[in-house]
Amino acid sequence: MTGGPISGLRRLLGRFEARVLVGLILTAGTLWAFLMLGGEMSEGETAGMDRALVLQLRTPGDLNDPIGSHGVEEAIRDLTALGGTTLVTLVTVVGVLAFAFHRRYRHALVLAGAVLLASMSSNLGKSFYSRPRPDLVPHEVYVYSGSFPSGHSALAAATYLTLAMLVASLEPRRRTKALAYGLAAAVVVTVGFSRVYLGVHWPSDVLAGWCLGATWALTAWLVLRAAGARPKG
Repeated sequence: MTGGPISGLRRLLGRFEARVLVGLILTAGTLWAFLMLGGEMSEGETAGMDRALVLQLRTPGDLNDPIGSHGVEEAIRDLTALGGTTLVTLVTVVGVLAFAFHRRYRHALVLAGAVLLASMSSNLGKSFYSRPRPDLVPHEVYVYSGSFPSGHSALAAATYLTLAMLVASLEPRRRTKALAYGLAAAVVVTVGFSRVYLGVHWPSDVLAGWCLGATWALTAWLVLRAAGARPKG
């Protein structure tokens, strides 16, 4: 007898690639990390670390002055916009149109979906946790919403990591893949750092934003594979 439940289960498990299983585990891991950070933040467990790291980015004896020259401060104000709604929307629209122009409609939909869901979940998280913005140091840019998670960090992670993944899925050369992921990671880290530097987010807000954004980027990767557009290499 060659059939039976066990052989059927083996055939089912055989359909799953190792990369997909790793992707599922990572997706679950980033979501779990986000929820854990939310719980620890709500219980005040992150307060000490948050305060210490924010103070490290201020001139000793003068909390009104971030470390670095005025030129550095202005540059970081410019860089933080890479995770803002306006620029992320522009990048997403250009990316969607570029993929559609090249008849990569699945890629276009995956990018739009990942960014939209990251934005919605970030806003939902802000409403649910209702964490006030840091009051330890003056804010260097205007803010108007809740603090947890960092929307800039979440949008940056979801947008640029997803975009890098989509570009890598169409590019056979490993160096180009590495460049795409490297640039995306640099932007994500820079945006997160800028939010703490400017005094508008606690470090735990940024970590949570990265986890949330990465969750949607990983989900986008899984969706792309499920749709049949498998990354090369």
